[in-house]
Amino acid sequence: MKRIFILLSGICFALTGLAQTDTTQTKEGDTIKIGNMVIIKKGKGQRSDSEDEVRVRRRRGHRSSNISTNWGIVDLGFANFKDETNYAAAQASGFLAPNVGEDQFDLRGGKSVNVNVWFFMQRLNVIKHVVNLKYGLGLELNNYRFDDDIKFLKNPTRIILMGGDSTYRKNKLAADYLTVPFMLNFNFTPRREEGFGLSVGVSAGYLYSARQKFKGGPGDKFKEHDDFDLRRWKLSYIGELQLGPVKLYGSCAHESMFDKALDMTPYAVGVRFSNW
Repeated sequence: MKRIFILLSGICFALTGLAQTDTTQTKEGDTIKIGNMVIIKKGKGQRSDSEDEVRVRRRRGHRSSNISTNWGIVDLGFANFKDETNYAAAQASGFLAPNVGEDQFDLRGGKSVNVNVWFFMQRLNVIKHVVNLKYGLGLELNNYRFDDDIKFLKNPTRIILMGGDSTYRKNKLAADYLTVPFMLNFNFTPRREEGFGLSVGVSAGYLYSARQKFKGGPGDKFKEHDDFDLRRWKLSYIGELQLGPVKLYGSCAHESMFDKALDMTPYAVGVRFSNW
């Protein structure tokens, strides 16, 4: 009766969990695997008494598939740029007004933000789930908040410093990209869902929207859409660090985000919210 009860219980577990049953014969006896459960039956002659022994235990460890997909990843971080502009040459070319220099491009660090929304990312096993390829598709949204009231004019692009009594509490340049990342991932704890690892690689982004927005008092708003001589394509070096449940990311562009005059290489760092 005891054996029949155990057998019926195993069948119920198999039907409920839709698990694959794997039965093998070992030196100890029969082994039945149902999902993450293992039922081991020891035959006669392996114990001092004449009765069989049946043990039930759970298999440990996280089993990863060769291809896993993560949907709806969000990054929150800070955006900035490394400024190596020759301002004398930029002013001589007419791209900058004579009163616009390095100080006018100072950013408000806490207000200049980077938000990335990745539609999906996939991880492809290469070597025992320790070495993987990661790739995906998403949007990079960068907002650069300036301290001074500089203004980007268009057709042709020219940057001036607004004079008079104009003082805006919000002056930002937004640059948004449709981006494809490609990384080599090293997962040091492949059997854990929230382990430790890092990823390094590159990304290619296409500028699909750019605008400058001013905001002053009530009713005092201004928004201008243009590319402002920003490069259409952005190639970046990217990285990712996983420390258990905490995931950090960083990116640095290969060259200036402007086509001419201004030599400003953008970068971003922040926190990533994802399943792996």
